[in-house]
Amino acid sequence: MKKATLAFALILAGVSTAGLATTRTVTLDVPGMTCPTCPITIKKALQKIDGVGGITANVDKKTVTVTYDDAKTQPTTLTHATADAGYPSTVQH
Repeated sequence: MKKATLAFALILAGVSTAGLATTRTVTLDVPGMTCPTCPITIKKALQKIDGVGGITANVDKKTVTVTYDDAKTQPTTLTHATADAGYPSTVQH
């Protein structure tokens, strides 16, 4: 009985840590995004990041909204990726 209880506790521990990852959404201000082709470059840079799920660009507002897994990436990684692609960005608050 003790072995079964221990095994069950270990299984629950594994499940609970996996459940800590959360899908989050962040909007980045990208002031250098000025033409209809800019989002293509930005999206390609962001798609290379593990954990990025969805990317929506709005050229008129000069923003990019990114859905990501916070266990795999963070907003600073996203802003570094856009900057490396030639489009510095900041997290919109």
